[in-house]
Amino acid sequence: MISVIIPIYNQASKLEKTLESLEKQTTQNFEVILVNDGSNDQPDKVFANFSKRSKAKGNLLYFKQENKGAPAARNFGFKKSSAEFIFFCDADAILKPQALQTLKDTLEFNTNASFAYCDFKWGRKTFKTGKFSVSRLKKEPYIHTMSLIRSRDFSGFSFDEKLKKFQDWDLWLSMSSAGKFCVYVEEILFTVIPGGHISAWLPSFAYKYLPWLPLVKKYNKAKEIILEKHDLV
Repeated sequence: MISVIIPIYNQASKLEKTLESLEKQTTQNFEVILVNDGSNDQPDKVFANFSKRSKAKGNLLYFKQENKGAPAARNFGFKKSSAEFIFFCDADAILKPQALQTLKDTLEFNTNASFAYCDFKWGRKTFKTGKFSVSRLKKEPYIHTMSLIRSRDFSGFSFDEKLKKFQDWDLWLSMSSAGKFCVYVEEILFTVIPGGHISAWLPSFAYKYLPWLPLVKKYNKAKEIILEKHDLV
């Protein structure tokens, strides 16, 4: 089974589409753990409506906490999970029907891999992530949070709740440093809806030629923190 953990902060309108995409999964062998991270736009109602029509009524869990950030919500959700695999799903993402099954099949075939990641879209922009490379991972954050992870291999790790950005990059670096391997699925399995609290994107040229932009400054500062933490500078 898969534990789908969804942190949510003021994303109720997008959450409905995310849950609808879970309803359409080719595998229904999963539980949904939604962690309301201090939202004030009533995601309770969205989840309640989903619960009424979902076939997996016994595998739907809903929790509330004061606003602590997505990393804390994900860590909390993992503590409540019980499945062999975990999938940290953003509340502004729409999964392809075959997404969970494809990632699960990949990990079951690649028994030495700790997690599987894929290509994705951010709005109309396609991100072709490419095969796993430790050297590349040490240089840039190219693996999305929405990867399928073996629960046993995630145990002992967690999202750094002090980080404001790149919590996923930090996690993958920590896991790879501990000898955990991953496998790449060359297929677009989800789309992130632009305009959320979690997701932001700028074209690559902006980071090279527009260092004065506020988003670029925040990106570079956050990157410095990760590189220093992992002794990559």
